[in-house]
Amino acid sequence: MDRKIKKQICKIQKEEITGYCIYNKLASRTRDGHNAKILRTLASHEMNHYEILKKYTKTSVAPSKIRIFFYILFARILGLTFSLKLMENGERKADETYSGIGEHIAELEKILHDEDTHEKELLNMIDEEALNYMGSVVLGLNDALVELSGALAGFTFAIQNSRTIALIGLITGIAATFSMAASEFLSQRQEGNISVALKSSLYTGIAYVGTVILLVMPYFLIYNPFINLGIMMLIAILIIVIFNFYISVAKDLPFRRRFAEMALISISVAVISFGVGWLVRTFLGLEI
Repeated sequence: MDRKIKKQICKIQKEEITGYCIYNKLASRTRDGHNAKILRTLASHEMNHYEILKKYTKTSVAPSKIRIFFYILFARILGLTFSLKLMENGERKADETYSGIGEHIAELEKILHDEDTHEKELLNMIDEEALNYMGSVVLGLNDALVELSGALAGFTFAIQNSRTIALIGLITGIAATFSMAASEFLSQRQEGNISVALKSSLYTGIAYVGTVILLVMPYFLIYNPFINLGIMMLIAILIIVIFNFYISVAKDLPFRRRFAEMALISISVAVISFGVGWLVRTFLGLEI
């Protein structure tokens, strides 16, 4: 076998044995029997692919300890589904390396079918509670971004005092958090399951108050309210980027369109509210 081809196959071997280790470690750490079973099935697929490739290279390849560490860490912090889907996206890019070695591996079609179809179906069967309440997270996050960024923009021009803006914004945000959480509870309570309603309201409230704290924080730290306004909007955009990246990976949804929609709405409301603040200060003669 050509040395270059062998090197390519060894690279794929490393991907497969690394995937095997990640799936196995995650399976041993999860308490959900359903998810553990799926993870072990995925691990067995990866090991099977590794053994097929090893027949051709006649070489044992060690897994990437760094990748194993980071994917386990991602699973702990960001959730099992996000970590696995992120890994799957990386494997799709790695699949492109198969294009030049197909004639050297008789079982290539089986490996690609497992990677592209069967394993994807298994990943979609993973059941993670947090993702079931993602609608509640979206509600809290989106409302906080739109309402509070707009309110802070309005306060900035109308009041022009960072400390005062920070206190008003924090009080407004906390009051709105309880209001949103209560509304979500009552909405979900109509379905009859009080446990689901409580969890939905909790996810909504946490998403809302977390966003409030991040948006208000610059006004507590910096004296100039207009600099704070710019920093606040940058934080809002950053939250939108991170959240939509997470959703696009975990739920296989388009990133650009969702990001553009949320960013456009938040910025538009902030601009309008800034204008309202200018009108209030100009025509009502507000001085603080």
